[in-house]
Amino acid sequence: MIREFFYLQKSDRKVILTLLLVIVVALTVIFFAGGESDGEDSKDVESREHVYHSAKNNANGPLDTPKKAELFPFDPNTADSTQLLRLGLKSWQVRNIYKYRAAGGIYRQKTDFARLYGLTVKQYRELEPYIRISDDYLPASTLLKQERRTSQGSFSQNRGNWTRNQRDRSRDSVRQNHGPVPSIPLNSPKLRPGETVVLNTADTTALKTIPGIGPYYARKIVQYGQRLGGYVNVDQLDEIEDFPSEVKSFLVVCDAHPQKLNLNKLSLNELKRHPYITFFMARAITDYRRLHGPLHSLSDLRLSRDFPQEVIERLEPYVEF
Repeated sequence: MIREFFYLQKSDRKVILTLLLVIVVALTVIFFAGGESDGEDSKDVESREHVYHSAKNNANGPLDTPKKAELFPFDPNTADSTQLLRLGLKSWQVRNIYKYRAAGGIYRQKTDFARLYGLTVKQYRELEPYIRISDDYLPASTLLKQERRTSQGSFSQNRGNWTRNQRDRSRDSVRQNHGPVPSIPLNSPKLRPGETVVLNTADTTALKTIPGIGPYYARKIVQYGQRLGGYVNVDQLDEIEDFPSEVKSFLVVCDAHPQKLNLNKLSLNELKRHPYITFFMARAITDYRRLHGPLHSLSDLRLSRDFPQEVIERLEPYVEF
């Protein structure tokens, strides 16, 4: 029975033997290949660990032999790698300094160097007395401050001379019209009672010497005078909104020569630019010229309701025909 059970034909026996042979060969190959791969992997691991430790030792130096820092004056903006390494910095810190400078970074003061990554408080305190920042790397604003300080003396002297000349002209103009005036102290920031400034020749600097006049009203006085074409009376300052009338005692008008408007030549838009001429007044002037010809005096407009007597008197110094 056993012989019959294991009885195989010749062709079947060949197939089975072939399969067994293939299986044995495959197992043999897998066994030897696996052993060699494990050996190679262990060698690769050992090689990689050796390379890693070698690189680490090259970058930071041996752990058991730390570098001794040398202290000497240096500029972090120009020091080279050799100097930085001698100071006790790590090579990767030196690379960070080079990257920072290559990107346009500048150490403007000593505390900027304290931001170096990995720098300890102890190291910074040791290096701080030796840090030297060149003047070429300081902010440009410091140069302007130095120039301003050096020129402060000459500026003060020139300002005193200018103030002296301005006040001399004011005294001469007032003396011709109002008699002698008291002297004005050169170093006084504000005028004293009895001292005056000529309105049509004063600029904002001179006007700010008047008590109660600051930059705002000084600018308003000059601007309104330009719009008028010149002041003919100190009381015209009351036409400035919220103007402090008590300061008029410090101002005088001497030998006024205002700019005049030719009513027969200017257009409607040009006429209405003057503070004393409204749109309706300018239209009345142009209508009169169109209907009756050139104007000879402001009295020609007295029949217009836009030109009452007080308006004519106020406008008289600023017109010509």
